[in-house]
Amino acid sequence: MRVGNIDAPRYAASNLELNLLPPYWHSLPADDAARIERVAATTAYVPGRVLGTDALGRDVLARVLAGGIFSMAIGLSAAMVAVVIGTLWGSLAGFAGGRSDAILMRTVDVLYGLPSILLVVLLAVAVDGIVGRVGSTLSPGASQLVGLAVLLVAIGGTSWLTMSRVIRGQVLSLRAQPFMESCRAVGVPPFRQFRVHILPNLVGSMVVYATLTVPSAILSESFLSFLGIGVREPVPSWGNLASAGLSEVNLVTSRWWLLAAPCALIALTLVALNFIGDSLRARFDPTATRSRW
Repeated sequence: MRVGNIDAPRYAASNLELNLLPPYWHSLPADDAARIERVAATTAYVPGRVLGTDALGRDVLARVLAGGIFSMAIGLSAAMVAVVIGTLWGSLAGFAGGRSDAILMRTVDVLYGLPSILLVVLLAVAVDGIVGRVGSTLSPGASQLVGLAVLLVAIGGTSWLTMSRVIRGQVLSLRAQPFMESCRAVGVPPFRQFRVHILPNLVGSMVVYATLTVPSAILSESFLSFLGIGVREPVPSWGNLASAGLSEVNLVTSRWWLLAAPCALIALTLVALNFIGDSLRARFDPTATRSRW
């Protein structure tokens, strides 16, 4: 996309004449109406005003929807990382038993005592400092990808503790079943016992707790982006959009919709994902109590 006579990335192609326009359902001051008429007379593109525009004249609705893609992608990916680590750790602890089980689960107990969000912040800040030192050799896009990868690993690397405990309990329960005693009696190799007879019975628990981990990961990403540690401009996410909207809520001119839009979508997404997780739990766990509406 071209801005003036030079090529520029799409996010830089904003129109400052349209900055901080209120939504169409909000009262429109005379100066804002004059700005819209002036820009419409010179260009064929005027941003939609369902949620107004931001300080750079960009459509807030488009950026909120794009931010949802990044926030949910990071949440889903971090949940997958947590599921993989938690399943492997819990399965190894439950299947090995004895001293190995004790060492692995005491490690989980120690990690439980550490503040996870503080570990994520410290890791993100440390890597950000390293990237800043070698930033001259990295393009802005590469630096952003490194930050996203660190955020993904940090959130996923601190969200697997509950998953490991659940999987360990399931493996211990399955090992005591008669069909597993039959496997050991006929000499089935341990790896085949786990792959054929135990792992398929863990799928239900893995799916349920993966669904319940996604909201926590999305909330962690939004919180870190709100603090300026996670996803950064110009890439949108619900966290940095809420941070930008917070500065527009003041005693002089309160543009509250810039803060309310990303926060409302975060709340709706977390509630929806928790409902999905509860439904999957009732579907895969026959002992769960099913509520009737």
